[in-house]
This record gives sequence, C-alpha cells and structure tokens, in this order.
Amino acid sequence: YFDSLRICLSTGGCPFVHEVRKDEDICSPILRKLFNESHHIFVGLQGIRDDLPSKNKKTQFVSISKNYRSVIRACMEELQQVAGKVEGKSDGRISPVFFLQVSILLAVELIWNLCEVLFIDAAPAGSLLLHLLDWVRLHKADVDEKARDVLQSESPTEHQAYWDVVGVNTLTLTEFDVKWRHWHEEVDRCLQDQSFASNPHLEVICKILVGDEDVLLEHKELLSTWYHFLVTRLLFSHPIVKPTELHYYAQSSMHMFLDTRSVPEPLDSILLAAFEFDIHQVIKDCSIALNNWWFVAHLTDLMDHCKLLQSHNLHFGSNLREFLLLEYASGLFTHHSLWQLAVDYFDHCPEFGRVYLELQIERVPLDTERKALKVLRICEQRQMTEQVRSICKIMAKGALRNNRLGSALSWSIRAKDAAFATLISERFLQDYCANGAFSDLDLIDNLGSAMLLSDRLTFLGKYREFHRLYGEKCFSDAAKLLLSLMTAKIAPRTFWMTLLTDALPLLEQKEVIFSADQTHELMFCLEDLTSGNCLPKPDRWFPFLFQDEDIDTTKIEILRLALARNLAKAIVKEGTVEV
Repeated sequence: YFDSLRICLSTGGCPFVHEVRKDEDICSPILRKLFNESHHIFVGLQGIRDDLPSKNKKTQFVSISKNYRSVIRACMEELQQVAGKVEGKSDGRISPVFFLQVSILLAVELIWNLCEVLFIDAAPAGSLLLHLLDWVRLHKADVDEKARDVLQSESPTEHQAYWDVVGVNTLTLTEFDVKWRHWHEEVDRCLQDQSFASNPHLEVICKILVGDEDVLLEHKELLSTWYHFLVTRLLFSHPIVKPTELHYYAQSSMHMFLDTRSVPEPLDSILLAAFEFDIHQVIKDCSIALNNWWFVAHLTDLMDHCKLLQSHNLHFGSNLREFLLLEYASGLFTHHSLWQLAVDYFDHCPEFGRVYLELQIERVPLDTERKALKVLRICEQRQMTEQVRSICKIMAKGALRNNRLGSALSWSIRAKDAAFATLISERFLQDYCANGAFSDLDLIDNLGSAMLLSDRLTFLGKYREFHRLYGEKCFSDAAKLLLSLMTAKIAPRTFWMTLLTDALPLLEQKEVIFSADQTHELMFCLEDLTSGNCLPKPDRWFPFLFQDEDIDTTKIEILRLALARNLAKAIVKEGTVEV
C-alpha cells in the first residue's frame, strides 16, 4: 500500500535492499475497464453447465476466449489513443507508463491468442497452420499496411516495398492449401532450370516458396520475430504440420532466428512453452514476468473449465486455479471501488474463498454509510454473521461520536448489540430530559419487536408511545401505560420522577383518568421513591433530575396534592350510583 518503500534486510550476513511498490495498473482508469469488463465474462463462464455436450462447451469456451481478447484489445487501443494525445502535447515524447502498459497488453493478447489456438480451439493438422497464420497476421499488422500502400500507389510494381510485400505471402490460404504440392514441384523445377536467374527478386521468391531456410533468414528483418519466421517456414515447407510436431519446429526456429549470443526474452520462453503444449509452464512464466495476476488468473480459470489443469494441484491444498484467483481478488480489494468485483471471484473459490472474503471484507474502510450498507448487504447475503455484527458496531460507534443518535440506534439494533442499544437509549432519554422532546421520532415510533433487544430500549419505545397516546388525547390508555412502566419496573428508577411529573396533567384533568386503585399505586411509587428522605442519587445520565433539592421538594408536594385530589374525585365517582 505504499508508493515506494525501501526495506533493508540481512540474510546470512549479506544485506539486500528491496523496493516495494503498489500495483500501478489498478490505479489506471483505462485498465480498470479491463478489470470490470473481464469480471462480467468471468461470471458468465462460471455459469456454463458441466452436463453440456463437449462440442457445445468447446464452442462456448472459444467464444469466451475471444471475448476476453476483445476486452484486452479495446483497452490497448484506448491506451494507444491516450498515448497519442499525450505525445502531441509533450513534444513527441510518450510517457514510459503508457508505453509499458501498451507493450504488456500486446504481449498478453499475443500469448492468449496462441493459447486459444493450441489449447482451447485445439486445431488439428491442416487447419492448425491456418489458425497460426491468422495469429501472426493479427499481431503483425505492418504486412497488411505495406500491402495496402503498394496496391494504392499509382504504380505498384515500382513501389519501393513491392518486392518485400510480394515475398512474404501473396496467395490466399485456400488456394495455397489446394495447389501447394503442384506449386512446390513447379517452383523447384524452375529453380533447377535457373528460369529466373536473370531476375534476382523472382529467384528469391521462388526460393521462399520452396521453403529455403537460408533465404528466409536473409530476409529476417521482414519477419521481425522468430515466431513469425516459424509460421512462414511452416507455410512454405510443412503446411500440414501436426500439433505434436510443433515443438520441434518452434525450438529450431527460435534457435535459427535469434543470435546465438542473445538470451531469449521472457516472452520468447512463454511462447515456446505454449508451442511445447506445456500450459503449466506458460502460467508459471507469465506469473513471474507480468506485473499483476489478471492474465494468469483468467487464463487458468478458462483452462480449468476446459479440463486442461485437472492433474495439477498445489502442495498446500488449493488447486492452481483457486490460488491464482485468490491472489488476483486480494489485489482488487486494495482498490476503493474494484473490491466489489473481488467478491464474485472469492465466491467461485470453493475451498478458501469464504475465508479470504471474511478476512478482506473487514479491511474495507467504511468511509460512508452507503458504502457500509454495500458491505453489509454482501455479508448478509452470505450469512457472515460475525462480519455483519462487526460492521454494525463500527458504524454505530461512529454515528454516536457524531451525535447522530438515530443512526447509532439503527446500527446497534442491526448488530443485535443489547449493551450498545441500552447506552444509546439512555442518550435519547437524556436528550429528552434536557430538551423536552424526542429526536428521530420515525425510528422510535417504528421500533416494533426490535425494542425487546434491551430493557432500556423497551422503555424508550414505550415511553414514546405514552407521549403519542397523550398527544392523540387517548388519556386513559396513556395513563395505564405510564403506570405500568413504573409498576412493572420497566422504567429506570432514576426516571420515575419524570414519569410522575408526566402524570400531573392527567391528574388535573376535569374528567377522572386514574382510578382509585391506579392513584394508590402512583402514591406508592412516589412514597417508595421518597421514603426515608433518600431520593435516588443522580446517575451519569440523569444528574440534572435532582440538581435542586428545594425544587424537588416543591415538586413532590405538588404531586402529593394532585394525587390526593384525584383520589378523592375517583372515590366519589366510583362510589356514585348512576340512576
């Protein structure tokens, strides 16, 4: 997570300096499109049923492979466009970052396309070369551009690139496949007869047509890469090459084409491993050479669905597919928005995916309530109880610190945290005592069964219900509820004086609200509260209820007088016989 971090280590007395950098690709807006688009393809691939006929599945797998490649190419083209704009504004200098990203995507598509031909499509002898020709042409676009320039010129035969274009490949694949043997014999005869000795260009073309390797190597600058040389060599000398023979031609072509003193690049080794049909070596080399896990994770997943990796398990339990997907998804979790994509990757890792998700989800910063709700929904859908509780507690504490009591209570209820719900309920009651009104009425009015989470929350809900009944002039029901809050010990004892004070307006009503028995119970509660002149000591939440002893004494006397008057009215009413 650091832009750059240098760590000095000492191993066996030998010091090393390691430079650790964060994955810059994940921060690129264009490459984020690659991650987003490939995620949809990945999820679709997981939905292919195992019981489908092999022929149908192969068609789907090839189609999915092409979809992956189209996403790679689209991102590559967008990067090239952006690089062109940057180049125009910076005196022709292309940013090294853009250049590196384009180069990597070019290599990635080249490797993926070859793996598609050799492993997924698994083209047989005959059509294999046709696929390889398409592969080379796709990644050697300058041949088509040269041919276009020559054909569009006023005098094609006089064009400086005419013989270069003619000498590469002028025949259609179908014509060549039908007439190759006849042409080969005819061209060889012409060479033997020295029919074109007077025209060096034609003679070179004839030698190319019969697959003269020395002549091909003399024109290696037109081929540019050893694998282009390989396909050209096969085209003119062995067009019906079998898959099992490819490794021989690939190895020899690379050795013939490259300078004996030069060391093969990582890309060369990867392509050679593919031509040797060693998919595990391809994946291993790509894991080392490439700068992130995107390519190897998605390619391995596709290969696994094609049943090409069944025999390869890792020593520590998880198979190769799952290991790479876990590494890729873990990287996505470091990004502020891409972490949501990672969830689906973990979901499709049956062995360790759940464990990784539980660990990673707890590291997602809950910056906003909206983000917290997204994380919570993911956890609830997967029945991750502990993570749900943890998220709700974090959000509840944050809301309480910001004095957002309604949000804090909502999160604590969702966490089923009785202790924290009690704490917040007392804060609500404290605010009511200080301000004479409740905040977040919608939440409190709709607590429902959630109020049973804690006794204090139950009291808060019921006390709010008393105020609602009083406001609706349902005085009798309000009186019963108020009395029950004290007699059933639901209300905290420190809040009894407030409840008795709330009873005063009901006691002073012209109509008798409290019956004689109810009035006796209120009197008992008042005497119980004041017996022995030991009023409840102020607690940490309601210290202001007993701040002034003179006021409390006056309030008690007023209550006693009101209770006595109401008792007299109630006795008279209940003792009167209606005629």
